[in-house]
Amino acid sequence: MTYPWHLYLMAILYIAAGCFHFIKPKIYLRIMPRYLPNPKLLVYLSGALEILLGIGIWIPSLKTISIYTIISMLMVFLLVHFYMLSSKKASAGIPFWLLLLRIPVQFALMYWAFYYLKL
Repeated sequence: MTYPWHLYLMAILYIAAGCFHFIKPKIYLRIMPRYLPNPKLLVYLSGALEILLGIGIWIPSLKTISIYTIISMLMVFLLVHFYMLSSKKASAGIPFWLLLLRIPVQFALMYWAFYYLKL
């Protein structure tokens, strides 16, 4: 089955984002909420999950479960976005307006994934 090019783009974006968890883990450790246990493990697990889900989108029998899991993952990642709004230190030097913008972008990413459930 062939899918639209933008579904492949979404898969590539998740695979690339997941790879960056291993290439530059310090970036993700800086924004990890302090109340979560074992932040380094969580950074690596979330990176591996993003890679696996990106690959799963390309496999027809795994596409639907991968998309539902991506949506769930993005919902969990909202914790990080709200945490970054909690203080100057948590913001990791990112401007406040950009941190605010990330929240609707997160919902747009959820919608983007949801769109492909009917394919």
